[in-house]
Amino acid sequence: MKPATAELRELDAHRFVARLGGDWTSGSALPSPKLLSDGLAATEGGQLRFDTEAVESWDSRFITWVIGLSARLEARGMSVSWQGLPTGVGELIQLSRAVPERVDARRNVEKQGVAARLGNLVYGSVDQTRQLLAFIGEVSVAFYRFLTGRARFRRSDFFLFIQETGVEALPIVGLISLLVGLILAFIGTLQLAMFGAHIYVANLVGIAMVREMGAMMAAIIMAGRTGASFSAQLGTMQVNEEIDAFRTLGISPVEFLVLPRMLALMLMMPLLCIYADLLGIAGGMLVSVTMFDITVIQYLEQTRSAIDLTDITVGIVKSVVFGVLVAIAGCMKGIQCGRSASAVGQATTSAVVMSIVAIVIADAIITLINNVLGV
Repeated sequence: MKPATAELRELDAHRFVARLGGDWTSGSALPSPKLLSDGLAATEGGQLRFDTEAVESWDSRFITWVIGLSARLEARGMSVSWQGLPTGVGELIQLSRAVPERVDARRNVEKQGVAARLGNLVYGSVDQTRQLLAFIGEVSVAFYRFLTGRARFRRSDFFLFIQETGVEALPIVGLISLLVGLILAFIGTLQLAMFGAHIYVANLVGIAMVREMGAMMAAIIMAGRTGASFSAQLGTMQVNEEIDAFRTLGISPVEFLVLPRMLALMLMMPLLCIYADLLGIAGGMLVSVTMFDITVIQYLEQTRSAIDLTDITVGIVKSVVFGVLVAIAGCMKGIQCGRSASAVGQATTSAVVMSIVAIVIADAIITLINNVLGV
C-alpha cells in the first residue's frame, strides 16, 4: 500500500480542499496535521472540505487525525465540512463530540524535585501514621465495648472466622513448621557434629521453635493467607458501598466487621503457635533419628530439659501480638481501600507487606524487652 499523504489545495479565497490518500492504518506513518493547519495560518474564516477518494484503508488513527486537524482550524474561525470523508467517519466524529471531555480526566504528570518528593514522602508518612492511630483508637473502643458486653456483631460470623483462621489454616502451618524444623535440625547437626554434640540439636530446635520460629512462621503464614483475605473482603465491601450502608444504618463497621476478625485471630494464633512448635520439634526429631545415632526417647528428653514454661509463654504472648497486628493491618487496608478493582489489589498487597513488617518489628521489640527483663 502507498504511504499516507495529505495535500492542501485552494479552490478560491475562502474555500480549501484537503486531499488525502494512501494507507491510514496503525502500521503506517501519518503526516502531521500541523503542516496543513500552518498552510492556512493567514486565513481567517473560510471552509475546508476533504477529498478521500485516494484513501486505500483507514482505522481509528485516521479519525483522530481528522479531529486534530479540525480542532486546529476551528480555533482559527474556519469551518470544516465532513462531506467527502469515508462513509461513517462524519457520524463517528459527531458521536465523539456529543459528550464533552472531562476537565480532570487526563492525568497530569509533573516532574518534581528532590525536595518536593521528600516533602511528599514525609507528608504521606505522617498522614498514614495519623490514619493508623485513628484506626487503632476505633478498634480499642470496639474492644472495650466487647469487654463490657455492648459490642454488636453476629456470632455466626465470629465462628466462621474461627474456622477460617484455625482449622482451615492447619495444613499450611503444619507443612511450613515441619520443614522449618527439618532445616534447623539439619543445619544445626552439621555444625554440632564437629564437636560430637549431636544430641544438642534438640536444644537448638526446641528453643528456636518455641521462642521464635513457631510464632513468627505461623504469623507470617497468616499474614499472607488470612490478612490478605480480610483486606480483600473488606475492600470489596468498600467498592460495593456496603461499608457506607453500615454507617448509614448507624452500625460501626469496625465493631461489626473488624472486631470478630481480630478476636478470631487472637484466639487461634496461640493454638496455631503451639501446633507449629510441636511440628517443628517433630521435624527436628525426624532428622536426628534418621540421620544420626539419636533415639526418639533421647531427643524428647533432651528437648524437655531444654525448654521450660517461660519459653512457651514467650512464644504464646508473641503469637497473640502477631495476631492483633495481622488483623489490624488487613482490616485497616480493606476499610481504607479505594473504589476500584485495582484499589482492592493494592490494598491486599499493602496489607501483607504491612503485616510482615509489623511482625518483624514487634518480634524485635519483644525480644529486647525479654533480654532486659532476663526472661
